[in-house]
Amino acid sequence: MLDATQRQQYLIEQLNGCAQGDRNAFERLYRVSSAHLYAQLLRIVRDESAAQDCLQHVFIRIWHAADQYDATRAKPMTWLSTLARNIGIDWLRRQKPQDTTTDEPLLAALLGTDDPEDDSISHQQNDKLNDCLDTLSRHHRQLMEMAYFQGMTHSELANSLSQPLGSVKSWIRRGLERLKTCLTNGI
Repeated sequence: MLDATQRQQYLIEQLNGCAQGDRNAFERLYRVSSAHLYAQLLRIVRDESAAQDCLQHVFIRIWHAADQYDATRAKPMTWLSTLARNIGIDWLRRQKPQDTTTDEPLLAALLGTDDPEDDSISHQQNDKLNDCLDTLSRHHRQLMEMAYFQGMTHSELANSLSQPLGSVKSWIRRGLERLKTCLTNGI
């Protein structure tokens, strides 16, 4: 299991590999980031098919623009999320009829500020989430991290852990319930 610093370094290495045309680095980058980027796109475009199309455009853009990534200016996931957000917003703009302004507040909220760091989860919320994750058993925390931070499906988890699919689903559901209770009521 990678900690945040190791994960960030791993993403930087994969982006550098992509910049050099390394298809294996591109595949590894896709594996570790696509679930997060897809979820972000789904929240923006609110349509599964559109989110999938946008995700494909995000990774095409990553392949062609990875050499523009500068680790001194942004964290890798911030850079990737900004690409995804921009592509999702572009998709929304293309869908919007020219004579209506019903989506303007949504677009304004999605555009946020020019600083991607300001648009990310605040440190306070991040700390609370980490505190809540700490309340889970080691087993539940590992499952949650594998499912949501590594993007593994329930089936992949069941195979990886050699456990029945129904058990994995139950464990994740219970872990989510505990996190929800912790986040809404405090620790």
